[in-house]
Amino acid sequence: MDLTHHKEQVKIKQKENKKFFNRLKKVKPKLLDKIIHPIHLEVFECTDCLKCANCCTTTGPLFTDKDISRIAKYLRIKPSEFVDIYLKIDEDNDYVLQSVPCTFLGEDNYCSIYDVRPKACRGYPHTDRIKQYQLLELTNKNLDICPAVFQIVERLKSKL
Repeated sequence: MDLTHHKEQVKIKQKENKKFFNRLKKVKPKLLDKIIHPIHLEVFECTDCLKCANCCTTTGPLFTDKDISRIAKYLRIKPSEFVDIYLKIDEDNDYVLQSVPCTFLGEDNYCSIYDVRPKACRGYPHTDRIKQYQLLELTNKNLDICPAVFQIVERLKSKL
């Protein structure tokens, strides 16, 4: 995965994408979902996240109380220990990793807690969720991080 090329492409398309996302706000919500979900599936059929892992190296997920309990149990430590060792509270009062890249990301790009990973990681990049119109800002942000999102948006342009 050539992340330098990805960053260049995102920069080149920045103005075009800004206009496109403004246009997307006017698309009927159910229609947007109907169009984007098959594109998400197509793109992820030929995407190997293990070759990239840019999301894990550059951003950290939010951790819910359920995530904290589940992961702590898996690691055989108390939830409070998990919080003390790995997390901090951000400006929005959410639990996030103390630092990135993610502590649980191995050199081989495998996640050591994959089976119990946070909900935010499971759903990333969220382009298969319903009510995409509510996630447009997030999807626009994820363009910078995820080459698959970039591909999804490019394909979406050709459909709309």
